[in-house]
Amino acid sequence: MDLELVGKKALITGGSRGIGKAIAFELAKEGVDILITSRNLDDLNATAQDIAVAMGSRVGNTQPIGPGRSARRYDLVDSERSLYSVRADTTKDSEVENMLNIATQHFGGVDILVNNAAAPGGLVGGGLEYANTDDLLTDINTKVVGYLRCAKAVAPHMQRNGWGRIINIGGLAARNAGTYSGLRNLSLVHMTKTMSAELGQFGITVNVIHPGTTITERSAPMYEAQAQREGTTRAEVEAQVASGIAVGRIIDASEVAYVAAFIASPKAGAITGEAIAAGGGAGNAVHQ
Repeated sequence: MDLELVGKKALITGGSRGIGKAIAFELAKEGVDILITSRNLDDLNATAQDIAVAMGSRVGNTQPIGPGRSARRYDLVDSERSLYSVRADTTKDSEVENMLNIATQHFGGVDILVNNAAAPGGLVGGGLEYANTDDLLTDINTKVVGYLRCAKAVAPHMQRNGWGRIINIGGLAARNAGTYSGLRNLSLVHMTKTMSAELGQFGITVNVIHPGTTITERSAPMYEAQAQREGTTRAEVEAQVASGIAVGRIIDASEVAYVAAFIASPKAGAITGEAIAAGGGAGNAVHQ
């Protein structure tokens, strides 16, 4: 299926690792021009170079742009394609504004926003006695208010163009009790629905994708460490994790990226205001 994404321009926050990185790679493969952001400049530039190679770049040919050296343009063999990396902390209005200025001045605007910048699993994982309210506020400022900042910044550009896609990456903790940080994912559902009702008239869809347990570059070391603590093997740890997943295995980040690519495409114009699970059928709750 042709997703009709060639030439679209995507801004992906939290794009240096994990699911954000996988989405950046998948959209690049579909012909999308990519701008990725992250707070960690080393990880950001390493991922940008990997994407550049995948897009046909001669490695190492980059140019700094914007204030300081926190933004770079990657010169590609195919001059019709664009790749930018911008260091940005989405908890800060000024850095979101700078990110959008670079996107509009150098990148040519934003058609697709993927909000993904957040601490995996959240910062508050213990019981009520140990729940740190400052950590919870940081979680909310990053994943809920940070997503709102980015959407608020890009929406006027999308409205003028009469087309846009906003994809919020949440998590299946929205549908399962267990951690207090999970409330941030449930908050995204309400925000997504509210946004979709407001922006639909301009040809902009807004959806949230809920990944479950997902294989990323963090997974192997994490499961290896758990296996050593428990005196077992990594394969046995992964099998135990997968036992609660309907498909019987842990979903790979690339599979979440496939869902995001479709939702980002013109083919998905009928889908908006929805919360879409991409966790392999984890959990037993029924959602109408």
